Amino acid sequence: MKTNYEIRYAAHPEDARHYDTARLRRDFLIEHLFVGDEVNMVYSMYDRMVVGGAMPVNEVLPLEAIDPLKAPFFTTRREVGIYNIGGTGVVKVGDESFELGYKEALYIGRGDREVTFASKDAQKPALFYFNSTTAHAAYPCKKVTKADAVVAHMGALETSNERNINKMLVNQVLPTCQLQMGMTELATGSVWNTMPAHVHSRRMEAYFYFELPEDQAVCHFMGEPQETRHIWMHNQQAVLSPEWSIHSAAATHNYTFIWGMGGENLDYGDQDFFDIKDLK
Repeated sequence: MKTNYEIRYAAHPEDARHYDTARLRRDFLIEHLFVGDEVNMVYSMYDRMVVGGAMPVNEVLPLEAIDPLKAPFFTTRREVGIYNIGGTGVVKVGDESFELGYKEALYIGRGDREVTFASKDAQKPALFYFNSTTAHAAYPCKKVTKADAVVAHMGALETSNERNINKMLVNQVLPTCQLQMGMTELATGSVWNTMPAHVHSRRMEAYFYFELPEDQAVCHFMGEPQETRHIWMHNQQAVLSPEWSIHSAAATHNYTFIWGMGGENLDYGDQDFFDIKDLK
């Protein structure tokens, strides 16, 4: 068993305008989340969100309190949202145990207890993708499936963005402090997400792309609306989106992505939208 982490520092938008491709990828792209019997995570200075992945194969993996947390348990001052995108797995939170199938989610509230990840079948290991934010209150742990989600069907095939937005770990479904997570599934033939582009200055966001064939790619757009940049990404990779940045993508194939947000509010109505003609 091994736990790996790195710290990503926040960037001023005027500085980010001058980043080359290598610097953009180094600061915002998270390439390797799933390695057998490892927990890998990034501690971001954007709203102190942690983005990580755990792939238990032959071992039970603990969610360790990494040094930047300065806490006895990972969840001492944090809440966690988890999605399983692999084989059936089990997440234990103290004395509670939750079995998660494919595309099922779990909310873990703040509290001093051990959290572990395990797979039911080493030949089909679970792949646990998680986001974590700081928490001011303790709410109950709860498993959430797509049947529990608030679903918004948006877009159209004619505009290449027909999709279902499954709002799962959100305040319309269960209480959270600041973490909000959902899963957007694009229809066959659709490749665009989240257009028109927008920013929400009171919370950051992380995107995790999956169900993308290995020989295909997604182009993630970020940056200020008048200073956009792009990052080419592949299956099972994540990207950080600062509060000042747009976050949108187009791919060479339809895909699914998990979005997670952290910040001072839980309101979806405060986005600043931009017309396509204003993007540069």
